[in-house]
Amino acid sequence: MSPSDTTNAATREEWRDLGFFYDCDDVGQRWRLVGSRTGLREFPRLLRIYSSNPRNATASEHDHYGPYMYLKVMTWPDAGIDETSIHGTTDDLQRLAEIVDAALEQAAPGDAIAVAERFAPGSEYELVLEIKAEDFDPAEADPCLR
Repeated sequence: MSPSDTTNAATREEWRDLGFFYDCDDVGQRWRLVGSRTGLREFPRLLRIYSSNPRNATASEHDHYGPYMYLKVMTWPDAGIDETSIHGTTDDLQRLAEIVDAALEQAAPGDAIAVAERFAPGSEYELVLEIKAEDFDPAEADPCLR
């Protein structure tokens, strides 16, 4: 049974509110964040909000993002990226926000920028920022909405 038109419309709006599309490619062992530079700037903003909340200072605290809620940012003693989360201390996550911001400064549509090595060398998964044009609609990247 397919989701209703109302559910699909709500999902589209959630992608737009998030600012970017994401998915986890387990075969390629990578998280893809897809959006315009403006939309992808929401990711470091989310990391800063998360890491500035004192409640998130304790290991295993986490938040989920996006319409399907499977993008998880988690507080953990070691920085890393795996199939379940992007994790580290709150200082690590602040540093990731800075890494992403710096990568986006130089980004142009068509670029795919891998940032895991700068954040957590040896991570199980890569984190790739796929840069689209400024008029990119993140909801259009969701294969479940086609």
